[in-house]
Parts: sequence; structure tokens; C-alpha cells
Amino acid sequence: MSTDTLLRVEKGHAAPEELAAITAILLARAAATPEIPAPTRSQAGWRRLERTPGFRAPHSWQG
Repeated sequence: MSTDTLLRVEKGHAAPEELAAITAILLARAAATPEIPAPTRSQAGWRRLERTPGFRAPHSWQG
């Protein structure tokens, strides 16, 4: 067996037509590009310091 084969039958005996069919299916699936939706921007979960109010209460955890 050569090392440059694309498929190898591990168990049983596959006819050349069966190997051709499965190769065609696998190559078609590999060539198909899934439709990936564009990423949406969401609001940041953190705040910028220059946008916070100037006063913080003495008991604030941000303190």
C-alpha cells in the first residue's frame, strides 16, 4: 500500500465505485463553505473612566 492514498479501507472490501462515491461526498463537503453570519457588535461590559461621574460615594465598591 502506498502512503499517498487519500482513503484507506480499514475493515471489509470496498468496490472502486463505492470509494469514488464517498470521495466525491467528502470532497464536496470540504469544499462547501458554511454561511457564517456577520458578527454583531454588542455594548461593552465595562465602562470607560472618562465617562463615569466625578463623584463616587464613600461606601462604593469602585472606590
